[in-house]
Amino acid sequence: MAGRAVTRFAPSPTGLLHLGHAYSALVAAGAGGMLLRIEDIDRARCKPEYEAAIFEDLHWLDLDWPEPVMRQSDRLGIYQQALDHLSGLGVTYPCSCTRGDIRAALSAPQEGAPILGPDGLVYPGTCRGRDMRRLVKGDVIRLDAGRAFDMLGDNMLNFRDNGSYVMTRDAFQDGIGDVVLARKGMGTSYHLSVVVDDAAQGVTLVTRGQDLFASTWVHVLLQRLLDLETPEYRHHRLIRDEAGKRLAKRDDARSLRELRGQGASPDDIRALVGL
Repeated sequence: MAGRAVTRFAPSPTGLLHLGHAYSALVAAGAGGMLLRIEDIDRARCKPEYEAAIFEDLHWLDLDWPEPVMRQSDRLGIYQQALDHLSGLGVTYPCSCTRGDIRAALSAPQEGAPILGPDGLVYPGTCRGRDMRRLVKGDVIRLDAGRAFDMLGDNMLNFRDNGSYVMTRDAFQDGIGDVVLARKGMGTSYHLSVVVDDAAQGVTLVTRGQDLFASTWVHVLLQRLLDLETPEYRHHRLIRDEAGKRLAKRDDARSLRELRGQGASPDDIRALVGL
């Protein structure tokens, strides 16, 4: 990768930033020219006060970024164009299954236990084969992974992350499956919007937590289908609590706002996350 990498930090304003977010933002800023993106497609959970707190906490950490900041809520039409393109390729289908339906289908007697993918239980394909012309209100739209690989004419995906990683078609279908590309009430999903936005912002190095490693395979497949460049990736370690559990936004005791109120300095935060 020639020159300085273009990185990004892309939080969702659904709660206060915690130590894990601080670590991710600092890693991104240290790896390249950091862009800030607000991932606010979940309008039911995103709050203006949390977005304001994101800017406040990041400035307190002495981080900066170019303006204007990209907001996903401003780009729903762009995501629809990408979704239409995928549907035109014949690699999408509508799905009416609830989470309960999926659990019930996977609990039927079968060989092996249900597999967890990046979005939870790997979808068993109940609605696969439905035509997009049969889309009705309340459906989600899924990626038909098998058709996607057929479209590419390739049984292999790869990306770089301090080395090369490879996944076969069979491993993708078994371990990831037909992920959701457009959720109810959103018109898009994390997978679709992040791929479109990284390309639009010219991101060359995606730095994010190890918990999103499996999602990267989805993103590489979408990049191939949408004829977009695949950036390099760095999946960093996660910041965990004393019990070894990954920090969550509901863990207010480790929020940057709370720590700041207790007198912590930016240098203290860096020390707490091992930087």
